[in-house]
Amino acid sequence: MPEDRFKKSLDDLVRRLRNNGYIKSDEMERAFRMVPREEFVRSDTRNHAYRDSPLPIGLGQTISAPHMCVIMCEALRLKPGHKILEVGAGSGYHAALCAEMVAPKTTQTPGHVYTTEIVAGLIEFASENLERSGYTDRVTLIHADGGIGLPEHAPFDRILVAAAAPSIPEPLIDQLGSGGIMLIPVGGKGFFQELMMVEKDEDGKIVQKRWGGVAFVPLTGEYGH
Repeated sequence: MPEDRFKKSLDDLVRRLRNNGYIKSDEMERAFRMVPREEFVRSDTRNHAYRDSPLPIGLGQTISAPHMCVIMCEALRLKPGHKILEVGAGSGYHAALCAEMVAPKTTQTPGHVYTTEIVAGLIEFASENLERSGYTDRVTLIHADGGIGLPEHAPFDRILVAAAAPSIPEPLIDQLGSGGIMLIPVGGKGFFQELMMVEKDEDGKIVQKRWGGVAFVPLTGEYGH
């Protein structure tokens, strides 16, 4: 749990996220309270950890605003036992949040989160954050081009892409399991894109839905900008 000096800020943020309809489930609130967000930001922004806005983490990258992290977790309908692929680890925060949903310490059927990061300079930062916060048993961090996915660990129950792609990468669609859900921002390099939900039914049929405008850093790599 966050140290005492962050508790009021956390409580206030949870209340706002509940009142505004972002946190919908008790499981989401529990996970949000469990992950110490202040451990996943830079030291110079630590006092702003529970501000509901993106924060810079260096190298032109950001940690997403809390409400966006919650929106994506709730939309993915995360459950214990799910195997997750996250593209764009950043600071490691969103992977930890997902881990609390799919592999809570109390479950008998823990899932796992595989998270990729293409920016080499962020690997050490994310790794240290995850280790310090106690998530290395539930989160595997890999330095890789996430647009290609991780075929060696596929299929995935859920795929979360935390960077905007010009189009939905085919490898990620291929690696989504039957009954799986993917969320991915699609659009240009500018800070406005469309959040897309991709669902694959038991027969492998793909359905895409629009979830509204978002603002993410651009995806890089083979399937990026």
